[in-house]
Amino acid sequence: MTLRCLVTGATGYVGGRLVRELVARGRSVRVLARSPEKMRDSPWADQIEVVAGDATNSDDLTRAMENIDVAYYLMHSLQEGSNLEEAEIHMARTFAAAAGESSLRRIVYLGGLAPDVPERDMSPHMRSRVRVGKILRESGVPTVEFRAAVIIGSGSASFEMLRYLTERLPAMITPRWVRTKTQPIAVRDVLRYLVMAADLPPHVNREFDIGGPEILTYEQMMHRYAAVAGLRKRIILPINMLSPQLSSHWVGLVTPVPRSIARPLVRSLKHPAICRNHDIAEFIPDPPDGLVNFDRAVELALTRIREANVATRWTGASTPGAPSEPLPGDPQWAGGSLHTDVREVHTQASPEDLWAAVECIGGHNGWYSSSILWEARGLIDRAVGGVGLRRGRRDPEKLMVGEAVDFWRVEERLPPRLLRLRAEMKMPGRAWLEFSVHPDGAGGSVLIQRAVYWPRGIAGHAYWWSVAPFHAFVFPPMARHIVERAESMSHSPSPEHASDTIEA
Repeated sequence: MTLRCLVTGATGYVGGRLVRELVARGRSVRVLARSPEKMRDSPWADQIEVVAGDATNSDDLTRAMENIDVAYYLMHSLQEGSNLEEAEIHMARTFAAAAGESSLRRIVYLGGLAPDVPERDMSPHMRSRVRVGKILRESGVPTVEFRAAVIIGSGSASFEMLRYLTERLPAMITPRWVRTKTQPIAVRDVLRYLVMAADLPPHVNREFDIGGPEILTYEQMMHRYAAVAGLRKRIILPINMLSPQLSSHWVGLVTPVPRSIARPLVRSLKHPAICRNHDIAEFIPDPPDGLVNFDRAVELALTRIREANVATRWTGASTPGAPSEPLPGDPQWAGGSLHTDVREVHTQASPEDLWAAVECIGGHNGWYSSSILWEARGLIDRAVGGVGLRRGRRDPEKLMVGEAVDFWRVEERLPPRLLRLRAEMKMPGRAWLEFSVHPDGAGGSVLIQRAVYWPRGIAGHAYWWSVAPFHAFVFPPMARHIVERAESMSHSPSPEHASDTIEA
């Protein structure tokens, strides 16, 4: 009988990869998602069932758990806020109650490797994970809680933080927490544990610490990363003066990880995170070649990045507080005040080539117009606590609905005719950037580029008019260079040429 699995958090870093692994092993997979359209572009979309629903709604959970054997609980926020713990505990209790009334045989939960300190001394980020695990284990459904520290894999927030700090700073003054010991684990070992946990016997209802074969400090990890990446040995000088708050600003300045996410990660590094046991080996033996060591995990991650073969990234989940409403269709939606900038350009390039040029926008490819202005806007955004431009994009050529592109997110993608990006930068309003491609009936095509801004109050209008003068340097050249890119692809269709970095 095929094992039926429910995966929550499938748009997240681990969740998206877990779905792929379960499908590859012949498991029947159902996904609970608030926005089912985010699953549409995934390579496994046609092999799973998607249930639209919210994990905080008991009725939605009941529907999702119907006829399911194993449920994976992978819902956590990397953000911090005054109601973080309350929200996560409420969600866990709702999930536990629905599970207790279902026919579930097992819950599998991925939490954090908790330090050996009282809960009151833990960071809110870590404390909420420990409490969620306890709630799930008391649900009446046998639960396996895996507790992992730093996960090393292409696209993980922890790995991106390590990678950028090491690559960008040959010499650095660092906080003392870089000498805190932790036990990193390769993402492939995490996925192996998650997949195999579905087959554990019913009496197993407990937490397990999971980690790689080495105990390292963050400082040692940076030195080891540099060696694997072929960089010079880094000079690292830890000092006591950098508080977690200042540390998160430092990480946010140097890496693509914004300080709102860096802060809980940094606070979790205050205490050692080392496995207290390896009991999991009694139920899930180590692979024949052993668990992946740190150097090998870094090597695998860098290979994925170089080959542009990163399956999921930490940016996959939407930024909390980001606007989620669809693009407003008329001024009445915005209270009669909707600012737009529309450009239309005709080209001899085919609709397919024009679409390819549109879809490779952002990240290392650039934004087809004034690089200085884009960089300046990214720096301003990071200065006020936004994500800036450093999130980049997962793949240099293909996009998926729901994934991040610098400080935008893909809201809609209908190839080869429509790409809509929703802004996630800090601003007093909401903004979209939309590209539509239309055949012209004569073998060529038409690009319609539309920027839409919905101001919020007087500050929103003031913002629009303050940046409006710069639009002449951004939007016309953007449309023109997209068309030029498409025409160059039409004349030189080789893969090597098509994937060149765009010169803005």
